[in-house]
Amino acid sequence: MSRTAPDPEALLSVRDLEVTFGSGDRVVHAVNGISYDLAPGETLGIVGESGCGKSVSSLAIMRLLPKPAARVRSGSVILEGQDLLDLSDEEMRRIRGDQMAMIFQDPMTSLNPVLPIERQLTEVLETHRKLKRSGAVDRAVELLELVGIPAAKNRLRDYPHQFSGGMRQRVMIAIALACDPQLLIADEPTTALDVTIQAQILELMRTAVTERGTALILITHDLGVVAGMAQRINVMYAGHIVERATTDELYGRPRHPYTVGLLRSIPRLDEGRGELVPIQGQPPDLSRQIIGCPFADRCFNVLDRCREEMPPLEQAPSAADEHLVACWNPAEGERLVPSGFESELAS
Repeated sequence: MSRTAPDPEALLSVRDLEVTFGSGDRVVHAVNGISYDLAPGETLGIVGESGCGKSVSSLAIMRLLPKPAARVRSGSVILEGQDLLDLSDEEMRRIRGDQMAMIFQDPMTSLNPVLPIERQLTEVLETHRKLKRSGAVDRAVELLELVGIPAAKNRLRDYPHQFSGGMRQRVMIAIALACDPQLLIADEPTTALDVTIQAQILELMRTAVTERGTALILITHDLGVVAGMAQRINVMYAGHIVERATTDELYGRPRHPYTVGLLRSIPRLDEGRGELVPIQGQPPDLSRQIIGCPFADRCFNVLDRCREEMPPLEQAPSAADEHLVACWNPAEGERLVPSGFESELAS
């Protein structure tokens, strides 16, 4: 568990965040003491299998966890010097949508089905920017045009069900960017979209980061999505961050056996080999106490020590600066993705 102080120069500092679900005899430990920093204008990728804690950690940051089922047991989330976990619900409502915003996985369930798009865009502008109705409507049109909605002014009165999946996701991005937030969290923003629309959505977010200086947390299970977007990547497994590195270092020299397994599951057509290499076994039951490394039962490098003691997240042997790994017997850093392939994955 990290004991380091929050970085005073970081926009966001997460320290020792723990989240559980349930109570009594059955408690699911969804997030287990994760820590990281995010600088202004930086893009951080968070990757891992479904159920590893990616979305839960982001909802904890936004203070949107379902109550009373979920509970933040410990930790801090420091945004510009203030701990979001100590704020009241009213104080958080003033921050959400203004200083920080989130793009959710499924826009059809995130957008209000009984309100026209106009109202869902103007509400945040009237609340946080104190715009009058006419000014908020004009800004709503600008936002829809910004995200590529054709005939934006004529679509304001439409309802979510009248938009395609890709267009609904664009509307979600427009709402998230309405008040120029300093922090944007995108949780699986391209799920269920075809490749062409996926590329367009990613380009919209890339533009927001480069032109507005927005810090972006991009959460996904798709290593190809983050390849050309993120400067740094956190790999999560069973509620832990098991590896952290720059994007080039992680793709070029992965150290944790889990990261190696994820990258081996990407087809290598450059070698004439197109089959997938799956990670054997299943993720652990997070409602049970896990002794040692949670990946031990699926690991090709497992030692006896791995089943007895959880390894700390620390500098990987002979690795580049800031390449951290939580493993007693890390991989040697074999290049699993050929040079230049990262940009191909993102295209």
